[in-house]
Amino acid sequence: MSAPREVEVSGTVRLGQFLKLAGVVGSGGEARELLAEGRVSVNGEVDERRGRQLSDGDVVALDGREWRVLVG
Repeated sequence: MSAPREVEVSGTVRLGQFLKLAGVVGSGGEARELLAEGRVSVNGEVDERRGRQLSDGDVVALDGREWRVLVG
């Protein structure tokens, strides 16, 4: 697997917001569906909470693709 794509965010970000910022989904509804299906993991563990607070360095994965949170 290749290195995670870095996505810079300002301040705090929740998982559902991050999926939109990273271009993974186009809407909150899409994010909700992916999370409910258990397809999204954070730091290697499946997480279904749209409101999960992400921290600098967290790695979000979906279907073999990965994104790293960079708080700027």
